[in-house]
Amino acid sequence: MTETDHRFEELTIAEFQAAVRRGAVTSHELTQWYLDRIATVDPELRSIVTVSPTALDEARRADEHFAVTGQFLGALHGVPVLVKDQADTAGLRTTYGSQLFAEHVPTADSTLVTRLREAGAVILAKTAMNDLACGYSSHSTVTGTTANPYDLNRDTGGSSAGTGAAVAANLGLVGIGEDTGGSIRVPSSFCNLFGIRVAVGRISRHGLQGLVPNQDTPGPMTRTVADLATLLDVLVGYDENDPEAGSVPPRTSDREYRSRAIAGLDWTGLRVGVLESGFDLSDDPEAAPVTEAVRGAIERLRGLGADVVPGITIPDLDRWAAETSLYGTVSRSVLNEFFAQHGAPVSGYDEFLASGAHNPALSTFRDIADGSDDPSTDPAYLAARYAQTQFRSLVLDVMARHGVDLLVYPTVRTLPPRFDAMDAEVSVPGFPTNTVIGSQAVLPAMSVPVGLSDAGVPVGMEILARPFAETCLVEFAAAWEAATQPRVRPRLGSADNRK
Repeated sequence: MTETDHRFEELTIAEFQAAVRRGAVTSHELTQWYLDRIATVDPELRSIVTVSPTALDEARRADEHFAVTGQFLGALHGVPVLVKDQADTAGLRTTYGSQLFAEHVPTADSTLVTRLREAGAVILAKTAMNDLACGYSSHSTVTGTTANPYDLNRDTGGSSAGTGAAVAANLGLVGIGEDTGGSIRVPSSFCNLFGIRVAVGRISRHGLQGLVPNQDTPGPMTRTVADLATLLDVLVGYDENDPEAGSVPPRTSDREYRSRAIAGLDWTGLRVGVLESGFDLSDDPEAAPVTEAVRGAIERLRGLGADVVPGITIPDLDRWAAETSLYGTVSRSVLNEFFAQHGAPVSGYDEFLASGAHNPALSTFRDIADGSDDPSTDPAYLAARYAQTQFRSLVLDVMARHGVDLLVYPTVRTLPPRFDAMDAEVSVPGFPTNTVIGSQAVLPAMSVPVGLSDAGVPVGMEILARPFAETCLVEFAAAWEAATQPRVRPRLGSADNRK
């Protein structure tokens, strides 16, 4: 890796736009800086699938608009944004992480990309993901594996691997991921980022490749909470093309999330429950640094004045996680429909599996093969959906019984796996993540950075909230960020990240 230009590293939306108003920088200049940095840094990370050939033109249009009117196009005026390759971008290759769609170019934007553009954003590039979002690793038949910017010998986590690595490595100002079972929060944890899972329907899924309809949701992955809140204010809103959009409460204002990010938090009025079931109790050396960092963060919460309630458990958590998983019952039908709608060169899921146009290391594909073509008549699917209802009630009852506003626990129980220690087969059920709690209880959750291990590898803590309480998560994260300053940039180009 050659020496890189550090001028705009760790830049925030507010800092960039203030510099634009002063005439100190243009969107074109910043976009070119990111493009140059991608060319220099990304060959070792493998986080970018496709760079947009129109990014500089989009940036130039934003600059011209400001030069003529003195006004911004919107809240994301001139901001270069990285978008997971799961979201359709008109005229820009979108592969969904699979060789099957290696040359696929959508004719229309997904709703979230439309909203980014309307807010003045520059679509900079599409980011790597594992095949069809089917796992927690970075394995992809399009990009291979995505290296962790903090240790190039470790995985970035998935399935929003590219967004996690690229935002952490300052290859774009902010990024968009998608979360079904933890695909935003796992790479956020592994890459020292803030990543939120919102209620399904808050951000439109129209134009995104799906997997589990009642769990799929896109969302922001950022280096700061203020940037995350700005993206939420742009993306959250009703879309008639998303059947879940009407099931969430309406927006309260155009600055609903930004206002909460700056409002300040009275720690003394907050009760935080420690979910002991989320900690690894083995002697795994890869788990010990995670436990230490999260325990330390909990002590810091006490020091800030939060009322910390220890010792909370969810009985049989691993059993609940298995019984509420829907990949093996519903994803086959979802992908069959997706293949048909997108003109895939296969007649359905079975032909796709036989074609070899997927990464065989991802065991989820074999689990999906056993699913039904019509889940509504499948007893296994109906049982799992009922189990999710029971699990949601159980989690909320645990919170109510202990009188807590939030639950905290490690996002993932271990450090990012080393490539040389990863099994030849990457299993979703066997991955030591706690993100399934929020996904399969269908509750909002957020991963926040809580520091680095002694070896310099990031650790994340997940915050779980009650239904539709995303503003509470944003408020908590902003206060945590202000108190602890947990963001540490990776030392790219240094031997220190090749441990």
